[in-house]
Amino acid sequence: MHPHNLSCQWLQPHLSMDKALVDRAHALAEESFLAGSGPGGQNANKVATEVQLRVNVYALRLPPPVFARLRDLAGSKLTTSGDLLITARQHRTQEANRQAARAKLEEMLEAAHRQPKKRAKSRVNRVGKTQRLKAKKARGAVKANRSKPSRSDW
Repeated sequence: MHPHNLSCQWLQPHLSMDKALVDRAHALAEESFLAGSGPGGQNANKVATEVQLRVNVYALRLPPPVFARLRDLAGSKLTTSGDLLITARQHRTQEANRQAARAKLEEMLEAAHRQPKKRAKSRVNRVGKTQRLKAKKARGAVKANRSKPSRSDW
């Protein structure tokens, strides 16, 4: 490894997805084939081309922040037992759907490893702050004038 790369390691995000995780996810994946809807005409009724991939995310041993992002991304595809269900039925052949399901799994894991950018607070200068307060006072005055006049105003 180049010495310069060692000094710049802190610049890289600390949670990067490695190939070992993808390989482990593929090894843990259980495939089942269903005769589902989708392209294929009458062939779709006869051949089980739809692929359902089932991966236990607890067995992947993901870091807590990555697991939380994956849980949010997966939504209803994640069961209470920790199984992530991914289905693919857009292709006519079983093999193409297998590849599509595995690609979906990889995309989901990559998205979970991507850290969202921190939101920078907007900073308002003094002039902007006074303008905002002046506008609030004007709106308050308009709303106050809508009320019924009090007895002291007669």
